[in-house]
Amino acid sequence: MSQLPAKVDIVIPVLNEAHVLRKSVETVWQFLRSSRLPYDCEIVIVDNGSTDGTQKVAKELSRELSQVRFIHLVQRGRGRALRSAWLQSKADIVCYMDVDLSTGLDHLSDLLNAIAVDGYDIATGSRLMRESRTTRSVKREFISRCYNIMVKAVLLTRFSDAQCGFKAVSRRAVEAIVPKVEDQSWFFDTELLVLAEKQGYRIKDVPVVWVEDDDSRVKIVKTGWEDIKGILRLRWYLWSQRLDVSSVADADADRRRL
Repeated sequence: MSQLPAKVDIVIPVLNEAHVLRKSVETVWQFLRSSRLPYDCEIVIVDNGSTDGTQKVAKELSRELSQVRFIHLVQRGRGRALRSAWLQSKADIVCYMDVDLSTGLDHLSDLLNAIAVDGYDIATGSRLMRESRTTRSVKREFISRCYNIMVKAVLLTRFSDAQCGFKAVSRRAVEAIVPKVEDQSWFFDTELLVLAEKQGYRIKDVPVVWVEDDDSRVKIVKTGWEDIKGILRLRWYLWSQRLDVSSVADADADRRRL
């Protein structure tokens, strides 16, 4: 059993979320105070290019609440926000959750324990496991399943849900993998998981309770096209680097012997 880490950074990337940011951050903050997680957790709000007053709300929260920090980025992109916060962090584990809190916070301990106790390198929420419970439109359910089937078919991966906004990563994996991720937007999650798996890092799928946010402003068609281009780019990268996409177990065994 691994020793519990001293520090965890919980990153919440935001873009024009002034209307919901305070409620969401206060909800997470109260959860951390009441849940008695055996970790020293800090909430990190990362605003990437907001123009609606999000920065003002974030600054207020960082002044009012202990263990809440704020980072402001001029350029947009969820991947860019995560990259910046994770690489700046000195925490043993970094994680992130979407500001809509669609994933139940009770699963946070599952993510952190998978890394701190069970020795995984990445823990990711999965809405597609048998034990998961999701509430979302038929359209989004269909698109999500088709996307993940495509990821598995083209990139030969084993993780079940590439884009759930609920992940935790060990410090070692952050330093080794995040600098190699090219995407700065929504494909960041998929690229992170694929590169990690192909290099032999251990990934834990965590079943979650997930409720769709009616206020979601993700542009499905545009994002979907960017994801397809990302999958093809990553497939070419894996081929050009001559990575054996079937040798995940061997790579993991080699890492354990070091």
